Amino acid sequence: MRQMENEKKRTFYNQDETEQPQKQTDDQPVTDSDSKPEQPEAAAQTDAPDETKAAAKEEKEKDKKKKKKDCKAQLEEKEQELADQKDQYLRLMAEYQNYRNRTTEEKKKIYGDAKVDCVKEILVVLDSFERAMEAACADETYKKGIEMTFGQMTKALEKMGITEVPALGTAFDPNVHNAIKQVDDSEYESDVVCQVFQKGYVLGDRLIRPAMVAVAV
Repeated sequence: MRQMENEKKRTFYNQDETEQPQKQTDDQPVTDSDSKPEQPEAAAQTDAPDETKAAAKEEKEKDKKKKKKDCKAQLEEKEQELADQKDQYLRLMAEYQNYRNRTTEEKKKIYGDAKVDCVKEILVVLDSFERAMEAACADETYKKGIEMTFGQMTKALEKMGITEVPALGTAFDPNVHNAIKQVDDSEYESDVVCQVFQKGYVLGDRLIRPAMVAVAV
């Protein structure tokens, strides 16, 4: 009997000891110290997105600056290429204009030379007609025909821009007059053309043939 009572007591004490810590655990109030360890972790979790955003924003600004710098460099490069192309174009236009001017002058000169050579040959014929008109002729019809032909040739030369060099009674000009002799003529002043042996002609400002003259002294 005593043994059974002792066992019951032991069982009671064991249960009491087991329930007492559990009660203390259940009744123990929650203090601020229990929640404090969780705050740094929450703060770290809150700061992490902010740092990520800041880093992303900084990286975006760097990319923006880099793109702006690259665009500026490309723009400067294209502007330089445009300036080079414009310079080449202007040089080419200048060369082409010089070529046109040069060829135009060459054409004018070639045309003028050909025209002068042709007129020189015609002048020989014109001189012959002029001498024929000065010669005595009993046939008035024949003489009139020569005069008409001479007049037509003179008008044709005038249409081509060929004009006679002023000679008789003008001051001697070595540029358009060829003096073959000097004459003591009281009717004319000194250095004045007093006789014309062959007429001179000019094409514009170009001398085709100087007038062959005599000059008074």
